Amino acid sequence: MNDKCPCGSGESFLCCCGRYLQGGQFPETAEQLMRSRYCAYVLARADYLLATWHASTRPQSIHLESSGQAKWLGLRVIRAHNDATTGVVEFVARHKVNGKAHRLHEVSQFVNEDGHWVYVTGELKH
Repeated sequence: MNDKCPCGSGESFLCCCGRYLQGGQFPETAEQLMRSRYCAYVLARADYLLATWHASTRPQSIHLESSGQAKWLGLRVIRAHNDATTGVVEFVARHKVNGKAHRLHEVSQFVNEDGHWVYVTGELKH
């Protein structure tokens, strides 16, 4: 995948989120982790999603294919902030399921554990 990164950064996938999903590097900010997790949904990479989910809130498994074959259309980061240990990212992700458009507006919470950012939880906005 040498085209633009699905996260909307404008960079190539390999230079952006691909370095986390395929290159073994770790995101340095909560926003980078959130963007890479969005790409994991686009690419149906449940393994990456589970690996970047905090142990206290991580589900046993994720069945991405059971979500009606979602087609992810775009990501917009509204705000992102982190200090050394905690982070917040508000975003809107657009997708279609069975031809019907959906919009996911979430404020996500992240923590930095042992030098690695992980997703803790998210609050849906309406």
